Amino acid sequence: MTERHNRILELLATNQRIEVTMLSDLLAVSQVTVRKDLDQLENLGLLRREHGFALFGSIDDVGKRMAIHYEVKRRIAREAAALVEEGETVMIESGSCCALLAEELANTRQDVTIVTNSAFIANHIRHAPYSKVILLGGQYQPAAQVLVGSITRRSAEVFFSDKFFIGADGFIPRYGFTGKDHLRAQTVRDLVEQAQQIIVLTESEKFFHQGSEGLIRTEEVSMVFTDDNIPLEVETNLRQKNIDVRKVKS
Repeated sequence: MTERHNRILELLATNQRIEVTMLSDLLAVSQVTVRKDLDQLENLGLLRREHGFALFGSIDDVGKRMAIHYEVKRRIAREAAALVEEGETVMIESGSCCALLAEELANTRQDVTIVTNSAFIANHIRHAPYSKVILLGGQYQPAAQVLVGSITRRSAEVFFSDKFFIGADGFIPRYGFTGKDHLRAQTVRDLVEQAQQIIVLTESEKFFHQGSEGLIRTEEVSMVFTDDNIPLEVETNLRQKNIDVRKVKS
């Protein structure tokens, strides 16, 4: 990813849909260069192309969510990747920070196996030099490109992992981390049973939102990777419950 790629993603995060000619003017490069950039970003699943335009997909699209606050999420992913050692098998749930973690591992760890229910992640890292993915089965949700349900739970029962990395849509102090989709939240709760350590990756913005579905209780979480805009009262609450909170620069 180049600085120009990051700028394109930030512009799309603000405008949702933008003309190639406008991008060319804003970035002070030729339209040919812009189209090449957009082709690369589309191949990564970060945006979609239409004639003369670049745009995000649905609100549930992981590529779209990954592009919002991209640099912060990238730093969170890199910090979390430092926990993973060669030879490990880790579970990674669907989500934008989680997708970037999988990308980091697939590009820097030669012998790490990723078990995931995210078809997006499996596709996103397919060309990475050290990509080694086990994709769980289940009911397919096309917008989020994720597999859920009882088949996913049964598929995961043969795997055990020291680390399970998950994202979140919101946070409720009296409960913990929350999601928006019932089936995805239930799948996370099922997969938690197969892991020793639960690690949450989320930018600080999510601590200002409240999801509609309970994802995981605070006391089940070992570590949280976020950025330094996390509300002080939330950080204090997490640390009082013996959760290791690690912050990157926002």
